[in-house]
Amino acid sequence: MFTPTAVRPARALETGDSISALRRPAQSQPQAAKALRRTLRSGISLVLLAAAALLAGCQSPKTTFLMDDALGPDRTIALREGDVLKVTFPGAPNLNTTQQIRRDGNINLALAGDIRAAGRTPADLEKAILGVYGEQLLSKDVTVTLESTAFSVYVTGCVLRPGKVVSDRPITVLEAILEAGGFDETRANLKAVRVIRREGEGQKNIVLNLKPVIEGTVATHFYLRPSDIVYVPERFSLF
Repeated sequence: MFTPTAVRPARALETGDSISALRRPAQSQPQAAKALRRTLRSGISLVLLAAAALLAGCQSPKTTFLMDDALGPDRTIALREGDVLKVTFPGAPNLNTTQQIRRDGNINLALAGDIRAAGRTPADLEKAILGVYGEQLLSKDVTVTLESTAFSVYVTGCVLRPGKVVSDRPITVLEAILEAGGFDETRANLKAVRVIRREGEGQKNIVLNLKPVIEGTVATHFYLRPSDIVYVPERFSLF
């Protein structure tokens, strides 16, 4: 015979339980909101710190200060066979001459004959010429200018045709960039063009602001030396 089993009624929710159950959500919402605000503040702070560090690291380096004698063609380069020289005598224009250094390393000057040019710097050759002429010159003044020579430089960075640039005369940094196709106008930073130059066992970095030169407000030009590397950096942008 089937005997029905009594079902135990569920315990009624007591008053205290009801109040506690209602209070818990009310207490957790402000806590969650506070935690969210703290997380957002921390995230914003990290983003601001990262942006500040990035801006500080991407600022253009300071332009290198250069004396006037460092801007013109280099007078410390040793002359070599094949170079074309212009020898000027301000006090005796009739002696002025333009010659190519012969294979034997000499040039021929009026009233003086052959004189060794290869292996000397323009300044050294000037002294040698004055020594050869001696008292024949009323004005002890002579200028040797390198008119033509074969040397190469390298242009890289934000230019249209990066690579090796070969010239038969001293050229400026702007001329070398133009030979490399010119600036990439959408990316190039004209205010921080860098010239990397080997000096002895080390190297020297020269930072140039070419924007005034491009705009025509400054007429000063910086001449390159053989094997110089010209680097045009990219303009920094947050977007």
